[in-house]
Amino acid sequence: MAIESINPATNKLLRSFEPLTNQAARQKIALAADAFRAYGNVPLDHRALWMRKLAAILEQETNDLAALITLEMGKPLEAARFEILKCADVCRYYADHAARILAPESIPTEPNYSYVRWDPLGIVLAVMPWNFPFWQVFRFLAPALMAGNVALLKHASNVPQCSLAIEALVRRAGFPRGTFQSLLLEVSQVEAILGDERIAAVTLTGSETAGRAIGAQAGWLIKKSVLELGGSDPFIVMPSADLDLAIETAVRARCVNSGQSCIAAKRFIIADEIYDAFESRFVQGMEAVRVGDPMKAGTEIGPLATVRALDLLEAQVKAAVRVGARILTGGERMLGEGNYFEPTVLAGVPRTSAVYREELFGPVAMLFRVQDLNEAIEIANDTPFGLAASAWTRDPAEQQRLVAELQCGGVFLNTMVASDPRLPFGGIKRSGYGRELSAAGMREFLNAKTVLIASAEPAKSHPE
Repeated sequence: MAIESINPATNKLLRSFEPLTNQAARQKIALAADAFRAYGNVPLDHRALWMRKLAAILEQETNDLAALITLEMGKPLEAARFEILKCADVCRYYADHAARILAPESIPTEPNYSYVRWDPLGIVLAVMPWNFPFWQVFRFLAPALMAGNVALLKHASNVPQCSLAIEALVRRAGFPRGTFQSLLLEVSQVEAILGDERIAAVTLTGSETAGRAIGAQAGWLIKKSVLELGGSDPFIVMPSADLDLAIETAVRARCVNSGQSCIAAKRFIIADEIYDAFESRFVQGMEAVRVGDPMKAGTEIGPLATVRALDLLEAQVKAAVRVGARILTGGERMLGEGNYFEPTVLAGVPRTSAVYREELFGPVAMLFRVQDLNEAIEIANDTPFGLAASAWTRDPAEQQRLVAELQCGGVFLNTMVASDPRLPFGGIKRSGYGRELSAAGMREFLNAKTVLIASAEPAKSHPE
C-alpha cells in the first residue's frame, strides 16, 4: 500500500511513495549498526561542528522547509517557520551543552576512586507524529546524535516528504552515512524493526494506541523506551490573575497548531467569581481567530491534518452535545474543500461522560466553572492524562499549592505551556513516561556506567 502525501487544505495528492520492503529495511538497520561502531570514535567537537552546520542550514532554508510542512500537514506558514527555527535552536543547545551533560560524574567513595560515565546505547528507533513534523524529530535527533547514538526514523505516514527532507539535511550537515536514516514504512512493519536485536531502544510520540503497542513490545524485548503520548492540559484561572492576559493567552493556547498539540490547553477551569467575564471574552476571542488557507499570511488556524482527524473531532463534539454540553460557538466542520473545523467552545460537559476524559485534537475548548482552588485542582487532576498545566494566579500560596498538587509533568504559572530545549519535557499517567530535552532527555538513551577503581591501599576492615 502506497504511502501518500496529501495536502489537507485541498485533499489533493502531492506525492506517493512505495514503502520499504522488509529486506530493504534490514539493510538500513545493518548500515546503522556499522555506522554506530565507527561513530563512537568521532570526537565530540566534530559532532558539535556538524550539529551547528545543521542549525545553519535550517535557518538558511527556513522558508522552503516551512512550506513543505504546510503543504503536508496544514500548519499555518508562519507557525511552520517558527517550528524550523526552533529546530535550529535545539541543535545549537546540544552542540553547546553536550560536553557538560556527557562529562563523567565523580562520586566520593574513599579510599576508592569512582565515577559515572555516559555511554551511548546504539541504534534508537524513533516513531514520530505528524503534528510537528520537524520539531518532534529534532528534539530527539539533536541529543541522540550528539550523545553518539545513531537513529532510525519511522515518521507518520502522512508526512513522508518531511521525513526524507530531514534525512537529507542531516547528511548535508556532515553527519556520516547511516547515522540518521528515514524509513518509509507501513505501521505493520514497525514490530519487525523493533524486534531486530540490533535496535537498542525506542522513543515514540503519538497516540495512546501506538504507545501501548510500542511500550508492550519494548517491555517484552527488555528494550529501553520513552513514550510521549496524549494530553488534556488544564488551563486554570483564579480571581487574582491578570484576566486580560489570561484570556488572550487562553485563545492562543487552545489554537496553537490549529489545536493539534499534545500540550495545547484543552480544559479551561475558571473560578466562579470571574467565570462569566472569561466565558464571554474567550468566546469572542475564539470567534475572532482567522481560519483559512495556511499558505496565506495572517491565517491562524489551518485545516486539520487528515480527514480521519476531522471525522473524529466532529464525532467527539456531537457526542458531547448528546450528553448535555452546550456549544457556545462553532461546533461544525466547515464547508468546502479541506479538513477545516470551526473554532469551538463547549460548556457543561458532564464529568461522567466519555468525551470529558478524551483528548480533543483540534480547535475545541471545554469550559468548567469552579467554586474555589480545591475544586480547580480536583478537576484538573480528574483526567487519565498528566502532561502539563497552565495556571493563572498572583497569589503565592495558591501558586505553591498548584505546583505541589497538580498531577503532571510540568506546571507553567501565568504563561502558556511550551517546550524548551533547556527544560525536561514529558508526562505521567497515560501521557507516557520518560523525558525529552535538557540533560534528562539526552540521558534517556545513555548507559550510566558506574566505574570504581580500587585504592592501592587495602581497605580497613569494618565490624559486623
